[in-house]
Amino acid sequence: MNSNRSEQLAQAAQSAILVLDGAMGTMIQQHHLDEADYRGQQYADWDCDLKGNNDLLSVTQPDLIYQIHCDYLAAGADIIETNTFNATSIAMADYKMQNEAHLINVESARLARRAADKFTSENPQKPRFVAGVLGPTNRTASISPDVNDPGKRNVTFEQLVEAYTESCEALIEGGVDILMLETIFDTLNAKAAAFAVHDVFDRLGLTLPVMVSGTITDASGRTLSGQTAEAFYYSLRHISPFSFGLNCALGPDLLRQYVAEIAGVAECLVSAHPNAGLPNEFGEYDMEADEMAAHIKEWAQAGLVNIVGGCCGSTPEHIKALADAVAGQPPRSIPRFDVKMRLSGLEPFVH
Repeated sequence: MNSNRSEQLAQAAQSAILVLDGAMGTMIQQHHLDEADYRGQQYADWDCDLKGNNDLLSVTQPDLIYQIHCDYLAAGADIIETNTFNATSIAMADYKMQNEAHLINVESARLARRAADKFTSENPQKPRFVAGVLGPTNRTASISPDVNDPGKRNVTFEQLVEAYTESCEALIEGGVDILMLETIFDTLNAKAAAFAVHDVFDRLGLTLPVMVSGTITDASGRTLSGQTAEAFYYSLRHISPFSFGLNCALGPDLLRQYVAEIAGVAECLVSAHPNAGLPNEFGEYDMEADEMAAHIKEWAQAGLVNIVGGCCGSTPEHIKALADAVAGQPPRSIPRFDVKMRLSGLEPFVH
C-alpha cells in the first residue's frame, strides 16, 4: 500500500463509518457452478474434486469474482475483501492444492485491486480499499481433534506461521492495502498469523494496517478456544491493530452485546460484520437487508462501530442498506484509558 492510500484510509476512517463488503460464498452459490466451472481449463485434469474450492475461482473464473467485487463496490462498500478465506496451504491441502496457494492469493488480490481502482478512479472523493484476507484455516492449534487425547494437535504453531507467511507475501505482491485476520475462532492461530504478518513487514521494510476480526461461536459469548471478547482483545492488542472486531456465527441482534464489549475496551477502531441472521433448517439466511440495516444503524447511533459490513448470507442489497443506514453517522470515538496491566486467559485480568 502506498503512503497516499494509507493516508486516505486513515482520513476516511476519521470522518465516517466505513463500509465493508458482504459474503463472497453467498454470491458464488447463486451461480450454481459445477465441477467443470471450478476446474476451468487450468485444472481440467486435476486428480480430485475441486467443486467447493471457492478461492480457486479467482484463477479459473476471474470474471465472476471481479463482478462480485464490483457489485459490492457499487452498493457502497469502502473496503472489499480478497477471495482468499481458505487460501492458505494448510486449508488448500483438502484439494491437494498446497502448491497453488501463492498463485491463488496473488490473483485474488489483483482482482480486488483492479475493481477497487476502477471505482476510485470514477469517484476519487470516495477512495476504495482492498483487505487481504487471512482466514482461520481448517485446523486449530489450541484444541485436540481427538476427545480421547486432549494433548493431540493436528497443526503446530510453526506450520501455521509458515502457511500465513506465504499467503501474506502473496497478498502484498497482489497489491492489497490492508491485511485482515478474519473469523478467528482460535487465538493461537491468530497469534501465528500476526507473527507471520509482522515478520513479513520487517523483511520487506513496510507496514500495512492490520484488521483483526474474531468469532463468538454461540450464546456463551466466547470464541471456540474459550475466550471472552474482552480477553480476546487483550490477547492481541500488542500488535496495535488498525481495527478489532467480530464477524460471522451470529446475526446482528445476538452479536450486539459482544461488539459493545469490545467497543468498551478497544484502543483502536471497532469493526463488525455479522451474518444475515442465523441459518434456517435449510442452511439459508433469512434476515432481510432492511432489518439488518436497522440493527446496524442502532449500533452506529450508540457509538459502537467504525467499520461495518456483512458476513454469511449478506448480499450487495444488504451492503447498500447498511451504507445508507450509517451515512452521516459519526464513527465511534476511540477512548483513552488509564495505563494498567491488561492480561488474559479465558477471562480478562486488569490490574
